Amino acid sequence: MRASSFLLLLSLSAAPLAAQDNSAFLKQQMPGLVDTYKDLHAHPELSHFEQRTSTLLAAELRKAGYTVTDHIGVYPDGTHAFGVVGILKNGTGPTLLIRADMDALPIIEQTGTTYASHVMTKTKSGLDTGVMHACGHDVHTTVLIGTARALAAAKSQWHGTLMLIGQPSEETIDGAKAMLADHLYERFGKPDMVIGLHDTNQHAAGTIGITAGPAMASSTSIDVTIRGIGGHGSSPEVGRDPIVLAAMYILQIQTIVSREEDPRDPSVVTVGDIHGGTKRNIIPDEVKLELTARAFSDKARQTILDGLRQMATGVATSAGLPPDKMPTVTVLEDESTPSLYNDPAMSARVKATLEKTLGPSNVFDDLRQMGSEDVGIFGLEGNKVPVVYFWLGAMYPNRFATAKAAGKELPGMHTNKFEPDPEPTLETGVRSLTAVAISLLQ
Repeated sequence: MRASSFLLLLSLSAAPLAAQDNSAFLKQQMPGLVDTYKDLHAHPELSHFEQRTSTLLAAELRKAGYTVTDHIGVYPDGTHAFGVVGILKNGTGPTLLIRADMDALPIIEQTGTTYASHVMTKTKSGLDTGVMHACGHDVHTTVLIGTARALAAAKSQWHGTLMLIGQPSEETIDGAKAMLADHLYERFGKPDMVIGLHDTNQHAAGTIGITAGPAMASSTSIDVTIRGIGGHGSSPEVGRDPIVLAAMYILQIQTIVSREEDPRDPSVVTVGDIHGGTKRNIIPDEVKLELTARAFSDKARQTILDGLRQMATGVATSAGLPPDKMPTVTVLEDESTPSLYNDPAMSARVKATLEKTLGPSNVFDDLRQMGSEDVGIFGLEGNKVPVVYFWLGAMYPNRFATAKAAGKELPGMHTNKFEPDPEPTLETGVRSLTAVAISLLQ
């Protein structure tokens, strides 16, 4: 499982090391990387607030010999992001962008680990919540640090330019856009290829999954406001209850996927947030919903948006609401991302390298997923820059095997008990990204 046909760095020095010294790399590097991972995990930061994480990443890249620029990215409101760019030039050759994301989620962690997060904050709506790396971006950042060291020490094996990206705000899917809006490619050069990885509960640590072609769905963020006519809870006939109308709307929009979409073109509509009212005996004036829509095709996406608008108007009209009380359906383009397309030719090259590095039995062909990622934005519109993004197994192998035998699934991403197995996950991530980078830059 740990065999590799590629030479890897085995210490913090910049000198290239022999293949037989791989055990030295694991012995010397892994304890420090595990400590870094646990530190990041215990200090998560929400999207748009990744200052500590970006500072740590920038410092580590500088130590590894990269030319580093931080605070890269501009959001639509004019505020600056915490993006990090590390550049390492090594002769003539292509430019390879390796991306890792840094932000965490508003979730109260319940893993019970000694390094669990105890960070608390408030959501934008004022609710108290914890902050947790429930999507593994702490894994991604640590793997990028290890890969940066490995490639710096193995410069005799590759030629070209490395562009390492610490991306903010993936969870709000506006971080990649913010970095491009800050003229990322104009300032640092346009890459010839983009690679990255994401940990997963679908595979055990030590294994990898990869999908060629359409790999992840697009994500569209939508705000819906259902209006009504407020009043006393004892006299609902006097007003129009927007909570009841919102309930009707939530049920009705489920038919968009089941009855409006082509079943051969998968899509998903999710209401993830609903707020309305202040007291049990008061009928409020409005209810606010936050939704996401997932699709692979532009047609499926548009069918969802059309259905959301038509059904909102229909619910309001059936309640006899006047024109000034019609619902609003707002698409948040800045918090939306296209589907992720893994370049088939480059995917074949990456898969071959992964099989040589980890062994064919540890590399799987994965099905496309309805989850979304904004890494594809670095490939630009029309997939002008080829992108390959693969899945890093992160589950404790024994727990994974037990759950699989019982027909169950271990807690996954965006849950309060998502718990990667640190050392083998990080080791496999660094081995994989390093080997893939060297193979693409030979």
